[in-house]
Amino acid sequence: MTEDQSRKDSDSTNQKSWFSKLANIFTDEPQSRDDLLEILMEAQRNGLLDIDAFNMMKGALKVSDLQVRQVMVPRAQMVVIPLTSNIEEVLPIIVESGHSRFPVVGEDKDELEGILLAKDVLKSFVKDEDDFNLKEILRPAVVIPESKQVNILLNEFRTSRNHMAIIIDEYGGVAGLVTIEDILEVIVGEIDDEYDDHEDPYIMKLDEHTYKINALTTIDEFNEAFKFDYDDSEFDTVGGLVASEAGRLPETGEEIEVNGLVFKIIKADKRRIEFVQVNFS
Repeated sequence: MTEDQSRKDSDSTNQKSWFSKLANIFTDEPQSRDDLLEILMEAQRNGLLDIDAFNMMKGALKVSDLQVRQVMVPRAQMVVIPLTSNIEEVLPIIVESGHSRFPVVGEDKDELEGILLAKDVLKSFVKDEDDFNLKEILRPAVVIPESKQVNILLNEFRTSRNHMAIIIDEYGGVAGLVTIEDILEVIVGEIDDEYDDHEDPYIMKLDEHTYKINALTTIDEFNEAFKFDYDDSEFDTVGGLVASEAGRLPETGEEIEVNGLVFKIIKADKRRIEFVQVNFS
């Protein structure tokens, strides 16, 4: 037997062994997610899965554990369009935000009128810019509770071909929105350096005086950690509080002062604030 043939036979044996282990994961009782992650990690280490594929599988497993409140764009960070807007007011919002879908509201964000698609604005504008009627081109809004499971919503997005849902809280008020892109980011988001289940805490101490804060940290958690008394009656999260104080979605590097405390935006995209930094020195 040649050396090449021997190597091929060895690789084939290893693959068969790995597939046998994978089959056992799905047939043996009891089954657990830890068992599945372990075999996927082994497959990645053996070169049968690349790191991107491994992290996507890991993200797909994570989706089933999440509720939409954990991936949503909070109310204060929503880019909305007032129902009374004319074409001259609508176009700059579309261009500056870079979004393709927008909640349209009445006097406040709880008065949801529908969803506006940028492509519908373009069609209407091309047809007759002098006869633009925002209300006539609105599409119905999909409204869901904030406790809905993310994997269920993803399946509903797929079957209904909707790409955005408005999230309401237990009192019926608008809590935020979620798009199919937000869910996909859970699956194909940033790649971790390690293969364990560890995730960064929402409040991370960088040094004696400086903290990195996940923008989804609730006001209650923030108050408890730092002995503050920020009001959470209107905004649930730190990101929502900061965006509201700014009056818009601030950009990375900006500093926003809220009641004497300066929040520095250290990571944000076109949809949301992701992380802020505070210094207590």
